Order: sequence, then C-alpha cells, then structure tokens
Amino acid sequence: MKTYLVGGAVRDKLLKYPVNDRDWVIVGADIEQLLSLGYTAVGSDFPVFLHPTTKEEHALARTERKSGKGYKGFSFYAAADVTLQQDLSRRDLTINAMAEDNQGNIIDPYQGQQDLADKVLRHVSPAFSEDPLRVLRVARFAARYAHLGFSIASQTLILMQQISHSGELQHLTKERIWQELERALMERSALVFFQVLSTVEALPILFPALTELLQNLQQFEPNHNKGIAAQLTSLDSADKRIAWLFYVSQLHSPILDGAAQAFAEQLRCPNQTKNLIIHASQLFPILRNWQTAKASDKLNLIRKADLLRNKLRLTPLLEVAVALDNTASFKHNNCLNEFAELIVNLRNIDHQDLIKKGFSGAKLGDEIKRIQLSLCNGQTAAAALTQPDH
Repeated sequence: MKTYLVGGAVRDKLLKYPVNDRDWVIVGADIEQLLSLGYTAVGSDFPVFLHPTTKEEHALARTERKSGKGYKGFSFYAAADVTLQQDLSRRDLTINAMAEDNQGNIIDPYQGQQDLADKVLRHVSPAFSEDPLRVLRVARFAARYAHLGFSIASQTLILMQQISHSGELQHLTKERIWQELERALMERSALVFFQVLSTVEALPILFPALTELLQNLQQFEPNHNKGIAAQLTSLDSADKRIAWLFYVSQLHSPILDGAAQAFAEQLRCPNQTKNLIIHASQLFPILRNWQTAKASDKLNLIRKADLLRNKLRLTPLLEVAVALDNTASFKHNNCLNEFAELIVNLRNIDHQDLIKKGFSGAKLGDEIKRIQLSLCNGQTAAAALTQPDH
C-alpha cells in the first residue's frame, strides 16, 4: 500500500502557489484494508476515506467507464490492482495528472511538468470529452492562470466544442453549474472564463444571459480609465461580482423592467445572489440621479430590498456601488454617504414614541410613511419628525 499526493496540490506546489487543499490517492489497497486501519468512509459515488489522524481525504486508486449522461454518468472500479498511472489517466488536464510520493519525487506520466513550463492547458486523453463538467473546469483554470500567460491547447478546445455540440452540457445540474460559475467569478481573470465558454460555443447553452453581457462588456471596456477586470477584482464575493457585471453591461442602454430578474433566473443562481442582482439594478439608477430622484422611488426600493429589517443586505449593495464609482460618479454627488445615512435615519424612527404621542392603527402607518418620505426627500431627522401644521 502506497500513498501519493495528487492533482491540484502537486500542480500548485510546482507553480509556487499556496496549496490550500491536498488530495491523496492510495494504491495497492482495498476498502476492507483501509477500514481496518482506521480510515472512515465518506464517499458516496466512489471510495473516499478520511485519514485516521490528519482527517484529510484519501481516495482509492480507480478507473472509470462512461455509463450514462452528464458528469455523474460513470461507473468506477477501485481495487488493489489499479495502478497509479491508471488513476492519473482519468484526470482532465496533464497539469492535474501528476503525483508526488513520500520522498518528494514527482510521477508525471503525461508530461504535466512540460505543459506547466510551456503554459499550456492540455487534456490527458480522448476520454476528456466524456465528462461535460470539464468544459467549465478548463475555462475556470484558464481564468485562474491567464495572468501567467497560460492558454488552452488547440486540440483541447476542439474537444470542448464537441462536448458543447453533443448535448451533454444539458445534463449538468443547475447547482453544479452555479458552483463552477461561482468559483470562476472569484478567479483572478474572471472574464476569461466567459470568453473561453464563448469560444467553444458553450456560453449560449449554459449561460444564455451572459452571451449578451460579454458582447456588451467587450464594447464597453475601452471607455474606462481602469480596466473592467481591475474593478471586478475589488469585490470579494461572486454574488457582488455578478451583480456588478450585469449593471456595467447595461450602462449603454436603460435597464428594461424585468431584465435583472430574467438574467438571474437564467443563471440559476441562489436567491441571495438573485436578490442582489435585482436590487442593485434598481438602486443604481436612483444613485446616479440622487438629487432629483423621487422620495417615493427611494422608499419603494428600500422596502423591496428589505434594507430596514435585514441589516445584512445594505453592505453588499454599497460595496458594489463603490466598485461602480468609476462609471457612475457616485462620489461626485455624495450619494453613497447620503444613502447610508438615510438608511440609518429610517431605521431609527421610534415607533413606540409615535404610539406614546397618540398615533395608532392606520394613522400610525400614515405618520411613519410621512416621516420616511420626508427623510427620503432630504430633510433632517429632526425636521422629518416635526408634524406639519394643518
């Protein structure tokens, strides 16, 4: 029984990148032997175990055979007679098909080190085209290493395009697609992910909403003093980045009613992300015209976004707005500070104090709304609380 460090940990170590996750493969053992040694079985699709001491994941060396549709359409064989090279042969890219033994020696049957040196993302074997998820994974690796000068091998691009035409992409679950998109959005050169998918004709299939977005961004970028990618990188989560991308892609034309919701639904993203995209698209036009925007429009947006009750929703909106500042001139009219101050003042309306003053029922609701609209109209908190003479 031998244990090897494999995959991304070996790749990133050779690239002198931080190694965050370590994957291990065990050769020359079977399930019963690992259980007897204290390993804990955790894999549902194939034999994966937690090491009894380090608790790191260890997988038995295995082979796989295509047996159905999608990325789960495989049958696996994991036993003591599966070799390390057989296990590495099923991996997607040569740079991910390397192993390191306990002496630090690199086992590299598919010339991954050479491809690292040549800065090429290349498939290991023709079996690459059996797994549709690899289209997304390779596009994500391209986004991760684009700043180092990496490119995708021409034959690998052809296989990715063949997958796009095969109908296999339609068998990926929406949760798995979003997971890959979420990770890609956080890569250093996130826009490369979309460009690769467009090149291999996968973008209209997986993310039809992003096809127009990418076209718009390509037209828009030369007009910026700072690059699109640099502004995108300033945001620290995928939902903020996709909300920012949607809004920037629409800056050349008015955002149509329902466009943000349709965009979010096509992405098949979680509700938290969907809400941020929609609320950001509604807020930013108001911020751009802050001094002339109607008080009722400001209040309606604040209520729709639930910014008074849900305190966690304001910060992401403001952070996306800050990243947009180069395009929308929010600092120029001080609207960000005024908007944040408005939210504080609205939250500070003391309902109990109004009840003590004799307001109740519908009259209480009317008085609260009057104060809210007065604040949204630019009045100070003291002035807004002053009841008008009748």
